[in-house]
Amino acid sequence: MAVQADLEFTYSLIDRIFRLSLGETADFSGAKYDGDFSLTLEEAQRRKHDYVAEQIGIGPGRRVLDLGCGWGPLLADIRRRGATGVGVTLSTAQAEACRRHGLDVRVMDARLIERDTFGPFDAVASLGAFEHFCSLEEYQAGRQDRIYQDLFARIASLLPVGGRFFLQTMVFGRNMIPAERIDLQAPRDSDEFVLGLMTRQFPGSWLPYGAEQVERAAAPHFRLVAKSSGRLDYLETIRQWRRRFARPTLRKTLVKATLVPRYLVSRDFRLAFASGISANSICFERELMDHFRLVFERT
Repeated sequence: MAVQADLEFTYSLIDRIFRLSLGETADFSGAKYDGDFSLTLEEAQRRKHDYVAEQIGIGPGRRVLDLGCGWGPLLADIRRRGATGVGVTLSTAQAEACRRHGLDVRVMDARLIERDTFGPFDAVASLGAFEHFCSLEEYQAGRQDRIYQDLFARIASLLPVGGRFFLQTMVFGRNMIPAERIDLQAPRDSDEFVLGLMTRQFPGSWLPYGAEQVERAAAPHFRLVAKSSGRLDYLETIRQWRRRFARPTLRKTLVKATLVPRYLVSRDFRLAFASGISANSICFERELMDHFRLVFERT
């Protein structure tokens, strides 16, 4: 799994730029356009929240766990609907941002949560965190399936029979290349190089091989209720994010200036944040990666 240092690198370094570009409790996971790209980014994110709430039953009196809560957009929506939300993240900057807005967020490894940690929940959601639950090294050691199976068993222990788990995650797509071919020395327009960039942007993280691998891991404890691909939605989300991040402001310029020393001394930082290539967009366009929304029900 991506350890805390990995998540701090990916998310805490961009914390202030993210909040200045997208908002204090904005989403950093794919929005839900359903093909209607006339929607604003905010409208598509609200559509996603509405879908999650409908699918897992978020409402007054309900208690919901958000695994990998980011900057707290779903937790804020849970609170707005009169439910109680608890979130976990490994990014200290994300946790601090959430707490400033009165959200209940803990810094901890989502894979270690047990029923005794926070008690039982009526529903669980995870939007964009599943990608970080297995590392390349764990995949190479043959542990990926076991990691996912253990996680689903833990989530099942938190829920009553009939309780639901909403999972939104990237997966490797139908054109994914063998892992051993990934190479940052390959030509810059190659699949090998682009995937190499992804490993620098998200250190410690390795995706599941299609939604099918996730479904198999869930099967002992859950039945699949709904499944849809959000690959095209995610492409539009990324386009909207890039516009917001590129929009100049004095405060963002001052924050970026503080990162210059890291840019000068860290090749990984330059590759992750200043390569000039939108690696995730290219991966979705080439179907090296896909994106799924999955709704599971505890059996």
